[in-house]
Amino acid sequence: MPQRMTTLVLAIMGVIAVALAAWKLHVARDGVVEEAVTIGHIPATVYRTSGTEKTPVVVIAHGFAGSEPLMVSFAYTIARNGLTAITFDYAGHGRNPKPLSGNITREDGATRTLVSETEEVLAYARTIGDGRVALLGHSMASDIIVRTAAQNPDVAATIAISMFSPAVTRDTPKNLLIVVGDWEGMLKTEALRVTSLVSAPEEAKPGVTYGDIAKGTARRAYFSSYAEHVSVLYRPESLREAQLWLDQAFGLRCASKIEVAERGIWIALLFIGIALLAKPLTGFLPIVSPTRAGAGLPWKDLWLPIVLPAILTPLILRPLPTQFLPVLVGDYLACHFAMYGILTAACLWWTGKGLPNRSEISAAAAKVALATAILLALYAIGVVWPIHAEFTNFVPTVARLPLILAMSAGTLIYFVADEWLTRGEGAGRGAYFASKVAFIVSLAIAVALDFERLFFLIIIVPLIVLFFVFFGLISRWVYARTRSPLVAGLANAVAIAWAIGVVFPLVAA
Repeated sequence: MPQRMTTLVLAIMGVIAVALAAWKLHVARDGVVEEAVTIGHIPATVYRTSGTEKTPVVVIAHGFAGSEPLMVSFAYTIARNGLTAITFDYAGHGRNPKPLSGNITREDGATRTLVSETEEVLAYARTIGDGRVALLGHSMASDIIVRTAAQNPDVAATIAISMFSPAVTRDTPKNLLIVVGDWEGMLKTEALRVTSLVSAPEEAKPGVTYGDIAKGTARRAYFSSYAEHVSVLYRPESLREAQLWLDQAFGLRCASKIEVAERGIWIALLFIGIALLAKPLTGFLPIVSPTRAGAGLPWKDLWLPIVLPAILTPLILRPLPTQFLPVLVGDYLACHFAMYGILTAACLWWTGKGLPNRSEISAAAAKVALATAILLALYAIGVVWPIHAEFTNFVPTVARLPLILAMSAGTLIYFVADEWLTRGEGAGRGAYFASKVAFIVSLAIAVALDFERLFFLIIIVPLIVLFFVFFGLISRWVYARTRSPLVAGLANAVAIAWAIGVVFPLVAA
């Protein structure tokens, strides 16, 4: 098939995918009325049907580095089934203006702050419904809602998604449902352990309810199929289990009437459509270089600049002070990018091969700037807007803008060096993929060396992998059009600095 025809087909498929996904995501909201409120300093949203009848209220809490939009599939499902739901942003997250205070790893630190905010939202929930309340939380928030429920006996049910909490006992919280992704091995074991506190002496099994929900002693572990730590929030069976548990706790309808706000597959289709449109849209970028610029190294010269930075970066950074920004683990990640990029550039210099020609770069500077600006504009429309609208808060507050600029200093070094290393005439096949695998391995080494401080990176790594896959594909098309590694390198550096600066929690100094 001629290239122009291929491009046209991709454009048509992309438009259809985006249009279908947008329509289906709109349908998921049908019948739900959303009201933005502020509870003290906490930004929140109330979800209910258009009726005036007061109903039980479910407080929904997001996990680490999350925000309100991440949890709206549960909110829409709960509202469409006749209850009221409230989502909100924790301190340091999303639109919450207050940084997260206290040590995140200590029960008397950040945990106390998060429990206090949850109780504040819970108190508000009691005023807008019929007085009956329940709690639902994901990941980090699973521990927070367990502690909150233990302190509030009127909480009729607790739904912990991807739960890890040392606060669970045989008697608390009341009516506990644990939903875990089938690919979350350690959390599955923990879910069964917690359930066995009630099932004993019988061995706890997934999908079986133990205890009596009418007495508040019910407990159930459910493994959501084909799901990991994030996708578990979008699986229809996760939503259905949660709604059924709430219906039983509040003495409401039967399971056959449950309406699920299925959004996960359509969010995935939305981004597939955006990716398909990316290739045709790169055709609007100017050609920057007359030849395919880049190091162009064969594999015999590639192994050193790919392997050495992966090993040395975590070792060099381990004893160094990397806590200089009010953003949890984001400052370390920026340092990791920077050091990794410096070592990559140093390896290129040491080998004496593939170094950029300064005169050629200077001559193409204007074209590089123009192409990068166009690409960033496309990212703003095609990436920032959809993520903000359908996945998680992705528009920075004023307080986060300096963080994005600071982190860009680190990401720019890495992405420019990596793009130059893996591109060019004669470049080893699969070099781009190998360099990204090496970077992930390097982060794993860093976590192993300083687990207490960096363990939250484990949660973020899958998102970094998705970033590498998505923007790596776009990078390939951008390079094919512009013939310069600098365009995608600069744009992707800004993109990930933006993501880190927006998503990672702000912490008090």
